[in-house]
Amino acid sequence: MSHNSFGHLFRFTTWGESHGPAIGAIVDGCPPGLDLSETDLQPFLDKRRPGTSRFTTQRQEPDQVKILSGVFEGKTTGTPISLLIENIDQRSKDYSEVANAYRPGHADYAYDAKYGLRDYRGGGRSSARETACRVAAGGVARKVIPEVTIIAHVIEIGGDRAESFDAAQVDANPFFCGDAKAAARWEILVDEARKSGSSLGAVIECVATGVPAGWGAPLYAKLDADLASACMSINAVKGVEIGDGFAAARLRGENNADRMRPGTDGPEFLANHAGGIAGGISTGQPVVVRVAFKPTSSILTPVETITRDGRATDIMTKGRHDPCVGIRGAPVVEAMVALVLADHKLRHRGQNG
Repeated sequence: MSHNSFGHLFRFTTWGESHGPAIGAIVDGCPPGLDLSETDLQPFLDKRRPGTSRFTTQRQEPDQVKILSGVFEGKTTGTPISLLIENIDQRSKDYSEVANAYRPGHADYAYDAKYGLRDYRGGGRSSARETACRVAAGGVARKVIPEVTIIAHVIEIGGDRAESFDAAQVDANPFFCGDAKAAARWEILVDEARKSGSSLGAVIECVATGVPAGWGAPLYAKLDADLASACMSINAVKGVEIGDGFAAARLRGENNADRMRPGTDGPEFLANHAGGIAGGISTGQPVVVRVAFKPTSSILTPVETITRDGRATDIMTKGRHDPCVGIRGAPVVEAMVALVLADHKLRHRGQNG
């Protein structure tokens, strides 16, 4: 089994490699009759697209998405939706050294250990280039959940945390940050890491509002478990929190409780430590997910490694790489959250009508 698919009723499969001719996704289970065009999907891909600032990889990819099937006269037909994104700006020669030695922190050795061979050009299937497919599929998912608004923003880079949030600032700076002062500090941090041949990690917070109470299921189909699985599947992600996450372990029970009072349309919650999910089922509060991205593994600083035949060597990765891969992770996290919520909406409707 190759495990390239995710979801149950709303399911998507991605395909392609970083330096192949194209990448893409197949979305299956999308309800018929929804308005869908390439112009609906392109804005999300433009947010993830490389080369948009000096703080991201300078690989120049237009990331123009093409819909090959599943849409007729502007409406989804209920059949599989095929999405294609061509690779335009590959430089495979930059990876000649990677062919013979492993990049520590990357998937090079693990792929060799599992498959006995690997596509070393840009990491092949393990490259974050694959996430463009998820963003395109996530654009389709948003059509299934028009009642939900999803915003992801970077709250920390290199250990420096944002202190405020203004939604209007998220698209006003290259870091998807809601804190203008933090974004100004991060320009210096990321520039320093890039110029020194190193990289930085980041933390992204994603908030989905408008999720009604009742999506999800107990035990083995928990909404928070599926969100964690979806976000952990993103390249370079090493941790996921729901609500207060690990901070909840440092609270007393009375402080962690999301207290309730009667409201006009159901309960009025006085806190949201649980991140909008209790017992694996949405409560109607905002769903809050935080995702930790490790520093980019492809760096110009030489690090110790071994060759494929077991000899000691040092390696530095040439080519064009993100000094902080988490920056472009914001639209990817949004997409994965949308894909999970669309799937759970359809699963809820299938069981409850």
